[in-house]
Amino acid sequence: MAVLLHRLGHGAYRHRKLVLGIWLFVLAALITCVSVFSGKLNDRFEVPGAESQRALDSLSKTLPEAPGASAQIVFTAPKGHEITEASYAETIARTVAEAKKAPQVGEVIDPRASGAVSADRTTAIVQVQYPVQSTEVRTSSVDEIENTAKEAEKGGLKTDVGGTVYASKGIHIGPSEVIGVIVAVIVLVITFGSLLAAGMSLLPALIGVGVGLAGLMALTPVFTISSTAVTLALMLGLAVGIDYVLFILSRHRQQLARGTDPKESVALATGTAGSAVVFAGTTVIIALAALSVIGIPFLTTMGLGAAGAVLIAVLAAITLVPAMAGFAGSRLAPKPGSRAARRAVDTEDSTGPTTMGTRWTKWVIAKPLLTVLAVVGILVTLTLPASDMRLALPDNGSAPQAASERKAYDTISDKFGPGFNGPLLVLAETKSGTAEESAKAGGEVAQKLQNLKNVEAVLPPQATSDPTQSVITVMPASAPDSEKTADLVADIRDAAPDIRETTGASTSVTGTTAVNIDVSDRLSESLLPFVAIVVGLSLILLMMVFRSLLIPVKAAVGFLLSVGASLGMTIALFQWGWLADALGVPSSGPVVSFLPIVLIGVLFGLAMDYEVFLVSGMREEWVHTRQARKSIVNGARHSMRVVTAAALIMFVVFAGFFPLDDPLIKPIAFALAIGVAIDAFLVRMTLVPAVLALVGRGGWWLPAWLDKLLPDLDVEGTSLQKAPETDRKEPLPGS
Repeated sequence: MAVLLHRLGHGAYRHRKLVLGIWLFVLAALITCVSVFSGKLNDRFEVPGAESQRALDSLSKTLPEAPGASAQIVFTAPKGHEITEASYAETIARTVAEAKKAPQVGEVIDPRASGAVSADRTTAIVQVQYPVQSTEVRTSSVDEIENTAKEAEKGGLKTDVGGTVYASKGIHIGPSEVIGVIVAVIVLVITFGSLLAAGMSLLPALIGVGVGLAGLMALTPVFTISSTAVTLALMLGLAVGIDYVLFILSRHRQQLARGTDPKESVALATGTAGSAVVFAGTTVIIALAALSVIGIPFLTTMGLGAAGAVLIAVLAAITLVPAMAGFAGSRLAPKPGSRAARRAVDTEDSTGPTTMGTRWTKWVIAKPLLTVLAVVGILVTLTLPASDMRLALPDNGSAPQAASERKAYDTISDKFGPGFNGPLLVLAETKSGTAEESAKAGGEVAQKLQNLKNVEAVLPPQATSDPTQSVITVMPASAPDSEKTADLVADIRDAAPDIRETTGASTSVTGTTAVNIDVSDRLSESLLPFVAIVVGLSLILLMMVFRSLLIPVKAAVGFLLSVGASLGMTIALFQWGWLADALGVPSSGPVVSFLPIVLIGVLFGLAMDYEVFLVSGMREEWVHTRQARKSIVNGARHSMRVVTAAALIMFVVFAGFFPLDDPLIKPIAFALAIGVAIDAFLVRMTLVPAVLALVGRGGWWLPAWLDKLLPDLDVEGTSLQKAPETDRKEPLPGS
């Protein structure tokens, strides 16, 4: 692989105008496709094969309003008044009439007909039903409902609008993301000591992100792609794009400082550091693509979209960087006598400046056992909250407190009960018979359901266009994301055989709440197998790269500690509510159900990324000197600085998405930012050298028979050093 990438680097350098032109042409073509043919983003959660999904698909044909989106207009009377007073009743009736005129609205239910009036007669709910899913409801329709509600306030009523029409807000690019990029530029300038080099790092990454996002958006007319998938692709593509360019460009500048010809230097950097980039990127892509095996379309598009963004970032790093370096030529070399130039030629025996990475490594390995115990103790402590992890999908209760949908959600919970924000739909079906017989069976089913634990209310059966069907709405006594609601869904399903025997009707639980519960259950069931696949993959890949038994085991354990600690901190903030007010988290509750799997997939690749760049230099020093402790210090000498910069950039890019109000993106951004910081600084830069110092020569042992059996990936570019056509005395990436 190293030889192939070396040739690619040479070719991109020579044909730099063509390479840059191809990338810009592809970017322009994709942007044109998006502007002309782009479809809509779809944030609908589906669980193929699940009971709730089968029933929902059936109802979408026979009673589209039932599984469709809904809006709730919540009316609250002034203090000392009742909502049933004549003037207020007239205002509500007028609002109902106006709401029926809004685009796409299928049905508007007056509270006098539905009985949606609170016990204290201060609050009423007008239910607006759509025959389409929330992703298909146009913004103009929601705006008209909101305007209609505001008109009612002229009559003295307080109104808030909520419901399932308020979903994820789509792609987010705002001040916090721009600040993240600015901080990344500052980190690059400090790392390189050069504005030109910093700009060179950012430009290929931004072009790659543009191509990745435009390519993903161009697929929306053909594939179902969620706004969360696009946001995650943006977040991950920007972070790894800058990092991958940083790794190759920093290697190139080190070689330029040692006098290597620019053309040969960029080719060698592409062959060595580029090999590590390809390996690290491949691990991220595999882990993200593996999300598709879980069988949830929403998660599949998320994983494949993010994997595509990482693939584009890798391609940009190994082609655009050599091309851009060709335009810059020798101007990328550090100025003679500068600190960057002296660092490039620094060795442990030289008179050059002692780097911070050297000082840190020596301090860490001075008492390796104490370091290992301290780091493991900290990470295990941070992991403890993860034992209380609860998974669910967010609803309007996770929205900012000032948002209309959150106010409506809270008012309904207070006045009607939390279960009214997440009703369950029970589809009752008879094998044959008239509509009257089906209605009778539906009524008997409703009576059975009323006797179940945690049921607040059961509404009368509703007929569908299929005479054998009826739909019963069940109001739980608990919130949609409560464990008690999940238990109620399980109880209804457990009671299905008895209900069928006594009423003759088969039952299926569905609705948004039931679908969300089924999504969370499937993700929970998939979590441990997914972890096993990822950890097993890391053991095999790292064994091939470093020809060692201990290093893969140590890397896998460190990865698990990083995931556990970041999950623990995320649960402490979002589920337990620790520091929630200080950090602007609007509510506490279960963690987003797909967060653990996304975190594992992304963090796995990034952990392998840092592991390769840190340990490859140590291994090369070990091959040359056979001195374990000296190999650790010299191997980490230059790579510490690069990995520090890469981790800081990752952190600020992910953290830039944390201020968003999107309940799906906010916890993912926090978990990824914390996970990167923990894995880079505590695990890779502290625990790894301490463990290697503790085990000494044993860290590099691999049985001879296994060494012959495993293929040599040559991530470090050893084959390039053996090549006779050029003189390559420079150390390998990370040395």
